[in-house]
Amino acid sequence: MAVEDEKYPEGQDAVHLPIDGVLDLHAFNPRDVEDLLPEYISLCREKGVFELRIIHGKGTGSLREKVHSILRRLPDVASYRLAGEDAGGWGATLVFLKKPRG
Repeated sequence: MAVEDEKYPEGQDAVHLPIDGVLDLHAFNPRDVEDLLPEYISLCREKGVFELRIIHGKGTGSLREKVHSILRRLPDVASYRLAGEDAGGWGATLVFLKKPRG
């Protein structure tokens, strides 16, 4: 798991993600989501991206529940909801971040 220019343990390849508000979790091991999602959200806010689409897939729903559980705990998240059919339906979650004050 990796975002941007972090250092990685020997033998682990970095995954460089564009910070554009769309995060497709299919490329990641589900156990990495706990660290990846908060880090990605933080980078989005730094870049002025406040509306995100997290693609978790439909499957059994366990990854969706994990994503929602993480989002509930993050203070920078204003709200989130399942995407409409045009944006992935229940296989994606739309996230709306709080904008910085000032």
